[in-house]
Formats: sequence, structure tokens, C-alpha cells
Amino acid sequence: MSTYVVRFMKDVLGEYGRQCEVCQGTLEIDAADEDEATERAKAKFCKDQALPHWSLHADRIHVRPADFPS
Repeated sequence: MSTYVVRFMKDVLGEYGRQCEVCQGTLEIDAADEDEATERAKAKFCKDQALPHWSLHADRIHVRPADFPS
């Protein structure tokens, strides 16, 4: 299994009505691949935030392998 960093991102209006990207949450997930990491992260995010669906707090999900120094 590999470790992935999963970030839940949302576009919001910032100062002066400009759109900016905000991270709604970051999780480290152990999974066999990025697809599994995404699904596990969605479930954990919903449970942690008491949400029926992750998209209520985020517009998109970014998944990348965790970089751990050896």
C-alpha cells in the first residue's frame, strides 16, 4: 500500500469579489492506488464533517502520492 495526500478544494469569492481556491480539508490515506485513496478519503471526509456527500463542502479533490524522505 502507498500513502496519498488527498485535498478537498472549493472555489470561494475572496476580497473584492475575486475568486480564490480554499482547501476545505487534507487527509493522508493508505491505499493501493489513487482511485481507492479518493474513495476512502471521501468516506472519511463525510464522516469527519457529518456530511451526506463530500461535494457539499468542496468542488473538487486533488490526490497525490505522499512524499516521505527516505
